[in-house]
Amino acid sequence: MEDKSNWNELNAEEMRVIVNKGTEMPFTGEFNRHKVPGVYICRRCEAPLYRSEDKFDSGCGWPSFDDEISGAVRRERDADGRRTEILCENCGGHLGHVFLGERFTAKNTRHCVNSISMKFIPQEEWDQMGHPKKKRSIATFAAGCFWSKEYFLQQQPGVISTRVGFIGGHLESPTYQQVCRKDTGHAEAVEVTFDPDQTSFEALARYFFQFHDPTIDRSDNGGQYRSAIFYHYPAQKATAEQLIQQLEFNGYSVKTSLEAATTFWPAGARHQKYCDSRGLKARDHFRQRFENTTT
Repeated sequence: MEDKSNWNELNAEEMRVIVNKGTEMPFTGEFNRHKVPGVYICRRCEAPLYRSEDKFDSGCGWPSFDDEISGAVRRERDADGRRTEILCENCGGHLGHVFLGERFTAKNTRHCVNSISMKFIPQEEWDQMGHPKKKRSIATFAAGCFWSKEYFLQQQPGVISTRVGFIGGHLESPTYQQVCRKDTGHAEAVEVTFDPDQTSFEALARYFFQFHDPTIDRSDNGGQYRSAIFYHYPAQKATAEQLIQQLEFNGYSVKTSLEAATTFWPAGARHQKYCDSRGLKARDHFRQRFENTTT
């Protein structure tokens, strides 16, 4: 197995499924109906697991694949002997179960996988990177309309990729139109994948607090445009709390909420890289707010 120091930190829900062999609720996972070309990798160790061309819709409520990348998946019988568990061969993380003889596809095999056990790399990024070796981390920020926020975040050093979507509400798989009704509880947000060897969550969070005004209370529109950091790990929450304390020491009344990250629901294709695809340049509202910070 790979050196554990290279593994990603897991939040409580990821630990429940990947380490403690839990199961996410059906039809709730990010990748259940995901149909973008690319490669699915282990969330904990980032070993490649499945290719998009082997994914199919079984209607079971979890992502289904009829084949794995050679040598990527280990099979073990459950303790009760009734089912066959599938695990990441590299780190031993729980993926789900495999079933044979259901005749969904010609290969007659269904890998029933928890979305939370995986991450996804679009085909164009995979082609550029090959087998990704470097560690990746995720941060999720909300600060108003996600089009302009993605425009600025994607330009930061160490950022590998960004995508816009919705998080923090009660509706599953919300559409943009549903969120705009302002009754779903979701915030428009940007999920940032970054290389922790080139930047840090703290650096991105500092930038977040400076490219928008965190003192404005945006809760009167159903929370769609609220200022929020959706932390993935306790360390991210602690870092954000320290930054807020610094801002308040500098005289700012911060309205940014800190919320545990839940399922991130990607927005439709037309919303991704909106400014870039239309040749737009978002207005820069950057303001240095940490200049008087003492350590």
